[in-house]
Formats: sequence, structure tokens, C-alpha cells
Amino acid sequence: MTRTGWHQWLMRRWYGPEPMLLLVPFSWLFMLLTAIRRAGYRFGIFKSTRLPAPVIVVGNITVGGTGKTPLVIWLSQALQARGYRPGIVTRGYGGKSKHWPLPVTATTAAALAGDEAVLLARATGLPVMAGPDRMQAARQLLHDQAVNVIVSDDGLQHYRLGRDLQIVTLDGERGCGNGWRLPAGPLRESTAAIKKADVVVCKSRLPAGIELPPHTPVMHMNLLEAVRLHDGLRVPLANFRGRSVHSIAGIGHPEQFFALLAAAGIQVEPHPLPDHAALTRRELQFDDQRPVLMTEKDAVRWAGLDRPNLWYVPAHAEFSRVHAADLMRAVEGCLAVRGAAG
Repeated sequence: MTRTGWHQWLMRRWYGPEPMLLLVPFSWLFMLLTAIRRAGYRFGIFKSTRLPAPVIVVGNITVGGTGKTPLVIWLSQALQARGYRPGIVTRGYGGKSKHWPLPVTATTAAALAGDEAVLLARATGLPVMAGPDRMQAARQLLHDQAVNVIVSDDGLQHYRLGRDLQIVTLDGERGCGNGWRLPAGPLRESTAAIKKADVVVCKSRLPAGIELPPHTPVMHMNLLEAVRLHDGLRVPLANFRGRSVHSIAGIGHPEQFFALLAAAGIQVEPHPLPDHAALTRRELQFDDQRPVLMTEKDAVRWAGLDRPNLWYVPAHAEFSRVHAADLMRAVEGCLAVRGAAG
């Protein structure tokens, strides 16, 4: 089975009605180990450290596809617009750097820092520090940059890094899947984490069957333009309306990217890949000259590749005016407690 076929099969099982029975004992083991780890922090065996600057953690309780990274971009830019000096820490998943933490800019090689870290730096222009140890990365970020608030991309389960605000993202279409922990289901931790979160943000719509706080913000993804890889030419996505294209997506929920392109009137031949999949040149080659539209996260590994039919389509998070105001009210209330000023 190819990696794409394996990934699609796994997603069908995770987001179907039943767990994979053979994996249920491993889920029980996973639950036991995570419970022991949480207890270690609760009783002071392991230390959770608060930093001089407030920390906002944006994370998810399921594996991928909840809009976490677009929300980090939106939130960081909203904080900057209000006069704060935000910086971002991220794991650097897939990065092969021999030295962590690693400062990341728009020109850092994705092979070193990971695709998500480079995407965050490129999309925001803000200081980004990548490293598997988010505590160490956050400390280095404060040492190197004049930031007064840290936004952690993921890290909900990284308890060493003390946090002032926890934002949990949920996929409104898929919810929590079959309700089982890894590896029998998509859950990283119990759904009880939803009630413990300071803010819950749902992508696309409110999920069915999950009790959520009143006025839970709903985040919509919007595709507005396409950017050509080899020269950065930007054109309205409407330029592709009515055309047939190949589409590549190595993200947590690739089907949603394909659906958004189709909703824009584009005829899509989908090529889904596992999240963070490293594209090969062979996977970018097709027997025709149709345009190839990929996600921005996939494109960071191929910036400048001299093929005029390769484009990426940035996804922008959007909220209604009311939901944006509610979200920022919660965030700024947290920052005010720590004395961070915009």
C-alpha cells in the first residue's frame, strides 16, 4: 500500500464509527502513560515553568486538520496590529537541524526547520523559534528578540512550558472522530480537555455531538489568490475558475483544501498526501501541462522551482466581527493579568 493509500485508510478508520480493535490495547497503554505524565506535573514531580512573558498555547486534542496553524497566524497578526510584540515558538516537525532551538526566517530551508516553521515565518514576518523543547525555544526567543507575548504553535500537551491561555482548535466537520485515543483513534487526549480550555475555536462550523461553551468562535478558511512558485507572481484564484487542475495537499485534512478549490469553480484532480509529507519531484510531475495548485505548507520546500505551472494557494483564517471581538477580548484579558501592554 502506498503512503497515500495508507493515510486515507487510517483516516477512514479514525473518523468512522468504530476503533481498530487490534489497536485498542495500545490506546489503553497510551491513556495510562499520558495519565501518569499529567499526574507527575500535577503533583510537582515534573516542573512546569512560567516565563517572564505571557504564553498563549494554540493546540488540538486530535491529530491534525483543525486549523491550528492558520489560527496562530491570524492571532499573531491580530496581536501585532494591537501594538503587542508577539513571537512564535513551534516544534520544527520534520526539521533536520543538528542544533536546536533554531531561529527561523522566511528564507530558512524547510529541510532544516520543518515546513510549518518556515510557513509561520513567511506568513507573519514575526520572530519564530523552532525546537522540540518548546520551553528552551521560548527562552531563546525571549533572549534574542524584544517580544512581549509568545504564541506557541501546538504544545497543548507540552506541559513543561507554562501557559497563561489555552486555545483548543476543533474540526467542525470531523469532530473527535471515533472518540478513541491514539493509535485506535485520532485523540491525543481526552475530550475533557475541551472543558479545561480557556477558549475553543471550531473550524468551518460547530461539530455535532460535542458540548461547547456558549458563543464558541467559528473560524472559516478562505482562499483568495494563487502564487507561482518560481517567481512569486500573485493572481486572483478566480483566474483558475472553470479550469482543470491537479491539486496537491499534504496537510491534516486535505479534502477540505480540495473542496475549497472546487467551491471556487475549479475542476480539481486531487492528490492527497499525509500531513507534513515531503514531496518528491516525481510527485510534482504529471503527464500534462495543467496547473498544479498546492497548499502553502507543501510549497515551502519548493520555493523558486523553475516550473511555471506550479502554484500554491495560501489559506487565510477569517472570523465574523462578533467572534473575532470575543476571541481577542479573551486573549487581551489574559495579557492584562500578566501586565503585557499593546
